[in-house]
Amino acid sequence: MFEFINDEDERGQVGIGTLIVFIAMVLVAAIAAGVLINTAGFLQSKGQATGEEASAQVSNRINVVSAYGNVNDSDTTEVVDFANLTVRQSAGADNINLSKSTIQWIGPDTATTLTYDSSAANGTEFTTESIKGENPDVLVDQSDRIKVVLAAGQITTDGLLAGEEVQLTVTTQYGSKTTYWANVPESLKDKQAVTL
Repeated sequence: MFEFINDEDERGQVGIGTLIVFIAMVLVAAIAAGVLINTAGFLQSKGQATGEEASAQVSNRINVVSAYGNVNDSDTTEVVDFANLTVRQSAGADNINLSKSTIQWIGPDTATTLTYDSSAANGTEFTTESIKGENPDVLVDQSDRIKVVLAAGQITTDGLLAGEEVQLTVTTQYGSKTTYWANVPESLKDKQAVTL
């Protein structure tokens, strides 16, 4: 059943062959371990980056403190020609740069996305003004307040009429979204400004 090798030359060759196979197995195991360690490190860094992005998207939001509209009664009917939002950082948010934000306007007869312009608001762009704080377009502290100006009279064909509503979604540079419904009162008669 078992064959005994009595020749010394053959016995050494079997030992060397076994040693070569053992060394090859150790090398393959070392390479496989290196690949696993590299993959684990890559997945850890990828997971950490994804977690940080998700956390920033959730926490770096803005809050709309108040909103009002300027009433224009130069024509036969009164309309809101400018919508103004007062915004601040939400709790725990980092600096929010409104110049890198977008606002999606879904109104009575128009759906558009507005970008930032430092000079003036128009049909495709919004502008900002500092109410409290040093920067006119960056929210740094929880106490900072910035007014976001939207030219409703140029975005929609007639401006916002009495009783109309518009959905405003502000998306920050982090990708977080804040939605605000601006509702125009049922009557604009004899008013210069109304709460939205």
